[in-house]
Amino acid sequence: MKLILRLLLNALAVIILSYVLPGVGVDSITTAIIVALVLSILNFIVKPILVILTLPITILTLGLFLLIINAIIILIAAEFISGFQVSSIWWAIIFSLLLSFLQSILQSILKEDKKK
Repeated sequence: MKLILRLLLNALAVIILSYVLPGVGVDSITTAIIVALVLSILNFIVKPILVILTLPITILTLGLFLLIINAIIILIAAEFISGFQVSSIWWAIIFSLLLSFLQSILQSILKEDKKK
């Protein structure tokens, strides 16, 4: 149940960001749920491999290259999902940063509701 709720919160964050950012587009709520699911799977499988392969670059840039890795994962998801568009890597970086920020806010709201 917690996994489904977290997935729906991530889909909500994707929808909100698609309205805010002009370089990112999501066609429907179903597409946003699929985007959240695919991003979760890519972050679980592909991201650790990319982090290990690019470890020297990440160390040289003091971790800033992780932003590029997140943007690449978002661009991969945009290639797989037909209703999800990201116009450039810059929009993918901005989307990645704002998605992380929005997810943390939504997760903290969820945790506060459980405490009460």
